[in-house]
Amino acid sequence: MEFSIKRDALLKSLNLAQGIIEKKNTLPILSNVLLKAQEDKLFIIATDLDIVFYDTIDNVKVSKKGETTTSATVLYDILRKISSNSEVYFSLKSNNQLSLRADNSDFNLKCLPADNFPNFAEEFNNSEIILNKSQFLSLINKTKISISNDDTRHYLNGIFMHLTDSQNKSYLTAVATDSHRLSSSSIEIEKGKQFASLILPKKTVYQLSNLLQEAEDKIFMLTSDTKIQFKIGNTSLVSKIIDGKFPDYRKVVPTNNDKTLTVSSKDFIESVERVATVSVDRKEGVKLEINKDKIKLSVNSTTSGEGNEIIKANYNSEELTISFNSRYLIDIVSEIQDTNVKMNLKDPVSPVLIEDNSDRNSYYVIMPMKI
Repeated sequence: MEFSIKRDALLKSLNLAQGIIEKKNTLPILSNVLLKAQEDKLFIIATDLDIVFYDTIDNVKVSKKGETTTSATVLYDILRKISSNSEVYFSLKSNNQLSLRADNSDFNLKCLPADNFPNFAEEFNNSEIILNKSQFLSLINKTKISISNDDTRHYLNGIFMHLTDSQNKSYLTAVATDSHRLSSSSIEIEKGKQFASLILPKKTVYQLSNLLQEAEDKIFMLTSDTKIQFKIGNTSLVSKIIDGKFPDYRKVVPTNNDKTLTVSSKDFIESVERVATVSVDRKEGVKLEINKDKIKLSVNSTTSGEGNEIIKANYNSEELTISFNSRYLIDIVSEIQDTNVKMNLKDPVSPVLIEDNSDRNSYYVIMPMKI
């Protein structure tokens, strides 16, 4: 195998592949990336056995076709230190040695045979759903903040994706919850599409978010009984889905919270961040004392001290004092696109519904802390 390729093109692909590969592997081959040179293309595959990353780089100068695997981390680190836009020359010397030359540097990398790399074959029979890149990225980012890290409830360790209907329109809806907070976001899709509800694992969600940053305008989504595929230009991500039943999240979404608080999103985030600095581990809640035209925010830490601040707000009811996890509040309000955040409250202990007036298809629910 012999080929040459632009450093930047290969580095970009390996940067995405890096996120898939686990740092510690019982199988050495899983620390490697598969490189396959053919015609004028380089095919790249990386996997952790749950997620498979495929990429194709065009306009590669292939003088001898072939394939091998080598350490993704080592190759990535070498390319990072090579000058941008350099031409990088690869030559497979034997089954266990790959030569790399660029500028005044040359390296000989250890290899494992491509035949040892896992072979994947999956039939995606369902019709594909075409998604807008920016809309889908927004949906992912708005919901991933609420994914649970509790391994004992594996069905919460991802985003629940399913179809919903409203006003004669079809939507792809994503929901995540850790039982303390819940995020939901929907984007409109073509009517009549079939899509079986599934839970997308947390690692896949975050890798998909990274991939979408570089994506073209359209994403093609296909599913099978056990996997999901996202095709984005020359790149493809295939992932197993979580085997489990997501709880009926609609039961926890408040429908009769009649107290409405409206406050500047920017002012609110900055104020919460300031008063929360006295809580080193952020375990203490931020207390909100809500009045008609202002909120007093305070955090009291038994070890560090206390912080207080007052900001302007609009509130339509009698005084209310309520407390929240400061990190949860910041995560949620950071995703609000409108200049103001709207909070629908009931009492100090009931779930609070948070809405974004600029995106009626997204909402958040957060549980108060005991004061």
